[in-house]
Amino acid sequence: MTNDKILSSKETKKTEFFYGYVVIIASFLILLIIAGAQYSFGVFFKPVLTEFGWSRAATSGAYSLNMILMGGSGIFAGRLCDKFGPRIVLTAGGLLIGMGYLLMSQINAIWQIYLFFGVLISAGMGCMAVPLLSTVAKWFTRGRGLASGIVASGMGIGITILPPLANFLISTYNWRTSYLVLGFASLIIIVTMSQFLKRPLNHGKLLPEDANDAKTESPNMRVQGASLSNAIRTRQFWIINMISLIFLFGVQTVLVHIVAHATDMGISAAAAAVILSVVGFASIVGNVGLGSFGDRFGNRSILVIIFILISLAFVWLIVSSEIWMLYLFAAVYGLGYGGYMTVQSPLVAELFGLKSHGAIFGLIMFATNIGGALGSFFGGFIFDISNSYSWAFIVCALLSVASLILTILLKVYRKQIY
Repeated sequence: MTNDKILSSKETKKTEFFYGYVVIIASFLILLIIAGAQYSFGVFFKPVLTEFGWSRAATSGAYSLNMILMGGSGIFAGRLCDKFGPRIVLTAGGLLIGMGYLLMSQINAIWQIYLFFGVLISAGMGCMAVPLLSTVAKWFTRGRGLASGIVASGMGIGITILPPLANFLISTYNWRTSYLVLGFASLIIIVTMSQFLKRPLNHGKLLPEDANDAKTESPNMRVQGASLSNAIRTRQFWIINMISLIFLFGVQTVLVHIVAHATDMGISAAAAAVILSVVGFASIVGNVGLGSFGDRFGNRSILVIIFILISLAFVWLIVSSEIWMLYLFAAVYGLGYGGYMTVQSPLVAELFGLKSHGAIFGLIMFATNIGGALGSFFGGFIFDISNSYSWAFIVCALLSVASLILTILLKVYRKQIY
């Protein structure tokens, strides 16, 4: 063997292992547990109401507070991640989430839900999505959408698995025991997986052999980028904020209230919980499939498809009267939901670069969560005054069409804004 071949063999061995894969696995598992636990709130909704007799608006208000504070803490978490790296931020968040769910098993008054779920858990969750997706964006350049999609699919799998599991534990034991299980699982999995997360020394590789591709990437796709102050002066920033707000308004209206809506129709709690699983399973296809298409055809084009799917899904939900119709709604809606969760972070990186990605993405996620807070409360409020969710779903359909129009107006261009 010649010296050149020996050197080539050594270089190949050095590039065989890429730590970005570890980041993907750890991020995937963290998102699995936090999304599955969060969206199990709808499964706990009626058992808690039955025991304490609270109104739906008052109870879902705790979820709204959770979304608002989660978004606010996400802004600071994004900045802290940019400065100190993800490991410290996510470890602290995991401790808060685990303790919050353990305390949820002990509630006896409505103010305790607002404190434990609305404040403690929300502060922990604010340390999750922004640092995770921002870290993935910094590890990958070409194929960033696919990498983000694989990570975001953890949310879909979590939504698929944990709500039925929570319903099983509630029916077999009680809702308090179910919260205990969620608390210990969150504490152990999130804190453990957080130890494997770190920032790349050199941003931007998908595969070891892609190092040369970074030379041909646009400046927006590398470590350069806009500062937060520059980004907020652009029209794209505010359009994305509005789109994100409307998007999560619909998501939380559905995920918090769809199980209660189905049981109000006379569907069993077990069958109703499967609706969330269908959303989760379909979102996995959206995460990976639409994320990959975003790399190939552009994130704006994929957003148009996503909001067409979501708009059609809400129109279908308005007329749905049987369980199979709700499952079909969940499948179409989940596909769009998963796609959006994947393309959001890559689109921010595409528009504003990576220099302040965590801070910019954190601010956009704050707007996203404001929408979620409004949606979850709005659904409960509409039911309390009309004894039906119909008008809530009609409003969601109209807002989805508005998001489609805003997406068409969003012009992705390579403007030097930094």
